Amino acid sequence: MPKMKTRSCAKKRFSLTANGHLKRKKAYKSHILNKKDRKRKRGLRKTTLIFAGVEKKMRAMIEV
Repeated sequence: MPKMKTRSCAKKRFSLTANGHLKRKKAYKSHILNKKDRKRKRGLRKTTLIFAGVEKKMRAMIEV
């Protein structure tokens, strides 16, 4: 049986932490930044962990 391929979209967007969790960037930081205040944009810079209910599906996408 052939190996499963990693989804390109997933490998570009998610990465593993040292503890084995999946990390992602926050949304809403790409355009229309004038109306968003500095505090909000600063918070969007940080990465966050993927929601536990979806993590299993995302792991399958990146073959971890």
